[in-house]
Amino acid sequence: MTQSFTNDSVAVKVTLRHSSNHNSIEGYAQDAAAGLTKFFPGPMNCHVILDHQKNDYEQNKIAEITVHVPQHDFVARESGQAYEQAIDSCIESLTRQLKKYKEKQRSI
Repeated sequence: MTQSFTNDSVAVKVTLRHSSNHNSIEGYAQDAAAGLTKFFPGPMNCHVILDHQKNDYEQNKIAEITVHVPQHDFVARESGQAYEQAIDSCIESLTRQLKKYKEKQRSI
């Protein structure tokens, strides 16, 4: 199940695997991904994949976020006990990656 959300500078696509009907989680993922525009002001596309693994009983919620900016892609994949926890971990990782990329672009 895939849903898309488009803002002025960011397009967010959310895909649920092995699960369905999690509108609140999809909204949370869209808001979190849209918040990345604070760290990279240019246009970007985000693809959020939320997965549920049956073989792991503690860290069974997986979030993978791919951010496409001009000429570069950033990927973060984290697992947690809840989707929100996994999404927040991915956003932290992507924030570090975007800040580092932005600093690198300034020094060129």
